[in-house]
Amino acid sequence: MTNGDILTIYTDGASRGNPGAAAWAFVVVQDGSIVESQTGYLGRATNNVAEYHAVINALTEARKHTGGTVVVHSDSELVVRQLTGQYRIRKEHLAELHQKVLQRAAAFKAVSFVSVPREHPCIRIADRLCNETLDTYGGAQRRHD
Repeated sequence: MTNGDILTIYTDGASRGNPGAAAWAFVVVQDGSIVESQTGYLGRATNNVAEYHAVINALTEARKHTGGTVVVHSDSELVVRQLTGQYRIRKEHLAELHQKVLQRAAAFKAVSFVSVPREHPCIRIADRLCNETLDTYGGAQRRHD
């Protein structure tokens, strides 16, 4: 299998306050180039919820690029360890999001989840997208709290 057969995704979620204004983002890399990136605003949520939404949205969009092998990278150790079964899920709302990830992952030949440091260049891009989204939408949200 060549690297071209593998779709690589980098995800990030952010909240200003925990809970607070929250956003998610992902970057899709194929053959060494970014082929897609997206971000979205969640409203008021926790950082962990935002991290899960990043993975859910990334896997939804990944179907446009492949049905094969996907490697999802995240700087959220909690999310990665819950998705790989290393950590139990104790909160019902996270269990529901976990289930959504697994449902989307079933559409691919193989999906793996990898923890990477927040300094990774593609994670930094996803983080920047989250912050841009929070700058755009988060300010309006804070005024209504």
